[in-house]
Amino acid sequence: MRISARAERIEPFYVMEVAKAAATLAREVANTERPMIFLNIGEPDFTAPPLVQEAAARAVRAGATQYTQATGLDALRERISAWYAQRFGVDVPARRIVVTAGASAALQLACLALIEAGDEILLPDPSYPCNRHFVSAADGKAVLVPTTAAERFQLSAAKVEAAWTDKTRGVLLASPSNPTGTSIAPDELHRIHEVVSRRGGITLIDEIYLGLSHDDAFGQTALAIDDNVISINSFSKYFNMTGWRLGWLVVPEALVPVIERLAQNLFICASTVSQYAALACFEPESIAEYERRRAEFKARRDWFIPQLNALGLAVPVVPDGAFYAWADCNAFAQKLGIEGSWDFAFETMKRAHVAVTPGRDFGTAETSRFVRFSTASSMAHLHEAIERLKAMAG
Repeated sequence: MRISARAERIEPFYVMEVAKAAATLAREVANTERPMIFLNIGEPDFTAPPLVQEAAARAVRAGATQYTQATGLDALRERISAWYAQRFGVDVPARRIVVTAGASAALQLACLALIEAGDEILLPDPSYPCNRHFVSAADGKAVLVPTTAAERFQLSAAKVEAAWTDKTRGVLLASPSNPTGTSIAPDELHRIHEVVSRRGGITLIDEIYLGLSHDDAFGQTALAIDDNVISINSFSKYFNMTGWRLGWLVVPEALVPVIERLAQNLFICASTVSQYAALACFEPESIAEYERRRAEFKARRDWFIPQLNALGLAVPVVPDGAFYAWADCNAFAQKLGIEGSWDFAFETMKRAHVAVTPGRDFGTAETSRFVRFSTASSMAHLHEAIERLKAMAG
């Protein structure tokens, strides 16, 4: 059977390959004194809060399970709009919001709407691997621009200007970022967008971790810049609804009919039950719970990262959001006679029963030195993981 060139361009998602290996070993050690601790997957250990679960059950009982319009329930679009006003002080009209089947669908729709075959999109290196594959699936080319700790592992306006060619269509940023948990300073983001706009390009920004910002200096939406910024967001991270597969896209008003037409054909609509459930995310009781959980994620970060640094797993930039630690494992690994983060991740899995994610997925800019720890697990798991790493180090 002939496989399309498009499919062949998509590399394996090594995060999931490592996760499969960890799950296999976890079954073998499940009943031992040291069951597997999973610090490899970026999924909150919290589930949807009570009001959200109750709203889903009500929708099912009421038979509210048929298709919605492709852009999503009007009531949900209005509540998302109100959240931007309340949380960020930004006016984002509901008519510019398209509810999608997760942030993945939002990214796919945006790329299909705006990228022609051969167009190049600039992304930071390191960055979330699936983002570059969405570009590739739209027959574009993702161009990774190396970044440094001094740049918070984010693109700058100067680097965008220097990397821009006749083939460049725009940028795809993430703030806060996966794997680093770092954000772009608002002033720098303005300058990047000015460069892109002057070149007639597009600014796409993945803001799925924006709700989990821990620093007011960075916790601002790019939508405050102007109406031409395109933002991708999700109910998965801050709203703790990973498996519900619900997200949204904010686009210039003129682009809404284009996105709607694509969504009608590719997805029909996002999950109806998930949409009705998500209405309850914005109730005061739910927001209070989400804020309590955000504080818990910050507390985990504040405890865990100094522990990693003390072990020689240096985190060069303290993450200001999300729930990740991007740690240089080179010195730690060399003491154990291990070369590179890929082998380090598997040795850590086998010897300490702690699953982490090697840097291989996230780019080529010294990513072989780095591993990503997820602090989405409980504080108890983080404490136990540190003790096991200490023992592993001898």
